[in-house]
Amino acid sequence: MLVLDTNHLTELGYGSRAGKQLERRLLESDEKIATTIVSVEEQLRGWLALIAKHADVHRQIEIYAALGDRLEFLSSFETLPWEKPSADLFKTFRNQGIRIGTMDLKIASIALSHDAMLLTRNLVDFSKVTGLRCENWLE
Repeated sequence: MLVLDTNHLTELGYGSRAGKQLERRLLESDEKIATTIVSVEEQLRGWLALIAKHADVHRQIEIYAALGDRLEFLSSFETLPWEKPSADLFKTFRNQGIRIGTMDLKIASIALSHDAMLLTRNLVDFSKVTGLRCENWLE
């Protein structure tokens, strides 16, 4: 299974040059493709902050439409949940002194609990997580 980190989701969803390259590689792969509920949370937080930033309700029309598009895009992936095995791994890693961002460590814990390869642009931080397989497919 391949798990898309937030940065891979973003590039894929917006169809950037790197995103189109990623799409080709994913289509050529015979692996199941998923994301995590944590990456969904990160995506939604960004859109909700943008809505809150604009008091002009007419400006919000475009933003809500884009949020709807993003929800439709995200729904096309299996979303791996945050469950006890992931939470247990997270606590173990924190106790071991692995110091990466909380959201990144949650994403890593979910990927590991599903024995999945994480596709991420952030190899420096994710490589600190013992046992996590990760690659950057955006280059």
